[in-house]
Amino acid sequence: METYSLRTLNASNDFVTILRETDEGYVIRIVRDKDGYDEVTNEFMTKELFDTCIRTGYLKKVQRVEENLVATA
Repeated sequence: METYSLRTLNASNDFVTILRETDEGYVIRIVRDKDGYDEVTNEFMTKELFDTCIRTGYLKKVQRVEENLVATA
């Protein structure tokens, strides 16, 4: 599973994880930090929208480093 940081206006630690890929797009899990608790939702995102989010910097791929999620360039 690949994980991406989600650019937000309030600099919170929000992440998107790809759960499954289909021909049309991705089933994703969005985890948002809401004042100390996690709001978790599962959604579908088309491949076109996902590629646009990567290209514009709205999503950035992260890698695990010693159990911490760190954004990569």
